[in-house]
Amino acid sequence: MTRMEQVLELARERGIIQAKEAEALGIHRQHLKRLEQQGRLIRSARGIYTFADAPITERHTLVEVVKRVPQGVICLLSALNFHELTTQAPFEVWLAIPQKARAPKEDLLPLRIVRMSGQSLESGIEKHFVEGVRVPVYSPAKTVVDSFKFRSKVGLDVALESLRECLQKKCCTVDEIWQYAKICRMQNVIRPYLEALE
Repeated sequence: MTRMEQVLELARERGIIQAKEAEALGIHRQHLKRLEQQGRLIRSARGIYTFADAPITERHTLVEVVKRVPQGVICLLSALNFHELTTQAPFEVWLAIPQKARAPKEDLLPLRIVRMSGQSLESGIEKHFVEGVRVPVYSPAKTVVDSFKFRSKVGLDVALESLRECLQKKCCTVDEIWQYAKICRMQNVIRPYLEALE
């Protein structure tokens, strides 16, 4: 098996391959470039290649983002859309990163960076498999609370819609929402809306 065939086999298995993954297997980046020029791989972001014939889902961009920014967590509008708690269809992937982390410089992937720290960043993360890749996404309850916390970015109407949908679909309980409201210091903001819905 030639190096080019190895790269294609790896890309076929995983759907997405990173240049650093190929290098770890002793495959030079030049092989990825050649396969891209031949149209057998598609460069979807810096250092990320997608197998040209891979079955791509509507959540493919989430996989690309997680590969590109491994310390990030899918949040806000992207997480609401993932959990089907909003009618919004964001054209950017909303990604939470640590407060002091360097924001990724990315031209090909549409990213919207949100900075979080401490328990607000670390709590409520669920791991979902999308196209065989583990994608960290905030839980429905945590995402609803984040929508209130970042209501100036997503809009109060989106936060209210997500709260209503989450409780109607029984994605979580009021207690779970309240738990994340405490962690994110949103009790006073979210209390009147919770009381109105009960």
